[in-house]
Amino acid sequence: MSEIKPLIDHGHTHFGENKVQESIEKWSDLKFSTQNIKLHMIGKLQTNKVKFVIPLFDYIHSLDNLRLAEKISEEQNKKNKNLKIFIQVNIGKEHQKSGIDPENLKEFYNKCISDFKLNVIGLMCIPPQDDNVKIYFSQMLELKNSLGLTELSMGMSSDYLEAIEHGATFVRIGSKIFGNRA
Repeated sequence: MSEIKPLIDHGHTHFGENKVQESIEKWSDLKFSTQNIKLHMIGKLQTNKVKFVIPLFDYIHSLDNLRLAEKISEEQNKKNKNLKIFIQVNIGKEHQKSGIDPENLKEFYNKCISDFKLNVIGLMCIPPQDDNVKIYFSQMLELKNSLGLTELSMGMSSDYLEAIEHGATFVRIGSKIFGNRA
């Protein structure tokens, strides 16, 4: 918390986390005692952790399957809270990465909003590291626009400037601010 408090004191209000248990320990007291803090779940989210995410977080950037969409919907209804959701797109079609394939995105999106009543505000991606990220960021912008969404969560410490050039509205630059995780 010693790294985060100066940012909060300076007026920064949005923070991303990728580990649920660590987030609960780090933020439970601080979030509810400090006005305007918005927490973003940016890491892989397992269905058994959703019940812990809904009360603490305001955004989920990693919706990547229907089972998770259903669980988020159920927990939001139980807790009467409606988070802002990003669908994770596997823009590089990499087998080791999560996300919805671009050709299945429209059907997945429609199911999320009609069947599960999720507040999907945008798309998220983690492009392949070895390729020209601009190609993938351009494709993400096209996908976002095709669905009429307003937000794009893409770009990290190594490529956030390119992401912003291609319409990113949320970037994840933790290691540039806090350094690499130990």
